[in-house]
Amino acid sequence: MAELTNILFSEVNVVLSVLLMILILYWIVTMMSGLDFDPDFDIDIDTEVEIEADSGIEGGNMDFEDISNTEINREDVVGKRRKPLKWWQVALINFNFVGLPFMFTFTFWIFIWWFLTTITTALTYTYDNPLGFGIMLIASIPALIITKIITTPFKSFFKHLNKDGDAPIDYLGRKATLLSSISEDKMGNAEVVINGDSLSIYVKSLNGEPLTYGASILIIKRSADRNYYLVQSYND
Repeated sequence: MAELTNILFSEVNVVLSVLLMILILYWIVTMMSGLDFDPDFDIDIDTEVEIEADSGIEGGNMDFEDISNTEINREDVVGKRRKPLKWWQVALINFNFVGLPFMFTFTFWIFIWWFLTTITTALTYTYDNPLGFGIMLIASIPALIITKIITTPFKSFFKHLNKDGDAPIDYLGRKATLLSSISEDKMGNAEVVINGDSLSIYVKSLNGEPLTYGASILIIKRSADRNYYLVQSYND
């Protein structure tokens, strides 16, 4: 047992071991507690892609489950570009970080990378010398390839799976409360209470009129790409 601990938390393996423990804890908290996590900062994905109007959120309100399910669609990355993709953007697409929830693919990658590195350095007794660091870096490449092979079958599953795993909710015609100010093309968050449950959705102003934080709104229709809802002011 002591020898195993020495291998897992050696100079070479400690970073991946600790990161894997954090990811395991992350998924346990996500699945069991349903904890809301509201970071007080703006979320900005810099991929030089024209998707700010579709994914930008003024005010930075985003719950814990949204983060674990954050997904950039391939058509958003490729279809709307005017410039060639950079190498790292191509890598994200090819290795399924695009098209699947990012944290889902990332967790698979880290686990496989950790497993390959730990096994190889243990068998070669390089877990505590400089050669082991070289093995760790090299292992990241086959880990990506294996991750792609394992996660590819999940694409169709996630494509047809509702976010909460149950029947889709009809938001149209419902009253909601804005969690951030919106106007013109600026997107924000809104809270909808259905059967006692508080749900968060992405919204835009139907006619571009300014709507302020805390305002009552009416959900009119869903966007063509089904990523957000168009709303207007609602007066009781």
